[in-house]
Amino acid sequence: MGLSAVRTGRVCDEIVTQFEQLIESGEWPLGSKIPPEPELVAALGVGRNSVREAVRALEHAGLLEPRRGDGTYVRATNGLRAAILRRARRSAALDVLAVRTSLERDAAAVAALRRTDVDLAAIQAAADARRVASDGGDRAAFVSADLAFHLAVIAATGNPVLIDLYAGLTEALQRTVAEIAELDHDRAAIPGHDELAAAIAASDPAAARAAADSYLAAARRLVEGSR
Repeated sequence: MGLSAVRTGRVCDEIVTQFEQLIESGEWPLGSKIPPEPELVAALGVGRNSVREAVRALEHAGLLEPRRGDGTYVRATNGLRAAILRRARRSAALDVLAVRTSLERDAAAVAALRRTDVDLAAIQAAADARRVASDGGDRAAFVSADLAFHLAVIAATGNPVLIDLYAGLTEALQRTVAEIAELDHDRAAIPGHDELAAAIAASDPAAARAAADSYLAAARRLVEGSR
């Protein structure tokens, strides 16, 4: 574990800094459980109260999440993602779709120009999983595969700021995708995903943007029609 003994007078601040570095570097990955308090106390050479104060500070900032009876987990990898997550989890489906439209239309076009073979394989695998889950009526698997598909497209842009922004929406995306899947029972009303995968494979930014427009507009119509 990449922790070192605390030697400065501002003990809590140094602990917070070390924890942030472990989170941002990926040594404590998103969704992982951090080491238990006794282990942290021993590694840092500080008292329990100092560790607890630092953990509470990062919980308040949105980077850590306590789970009663289980431990403390990494909820976000930086302050920007934490702030987006706090706002997005309170947002309605149409608000989330409006943000997705702003991000995904241009991201689709950029992905078509920048994607690597590795990116393309991830996009296609998610598209295939999405189709299989849809055909099999497995809604949970469908939501998971749909989210994986969109995350893979965003990753293909190679833009770390955009990737962080979009990752901050993950919880809200899961909620809205599940809502849309509930409205679109046979998934037939949401075209464009296979077309987007094909456009990215063909390195066609105009077709990729059009495909994104197609599925986003269809999703908006479903949500608006349910109001």
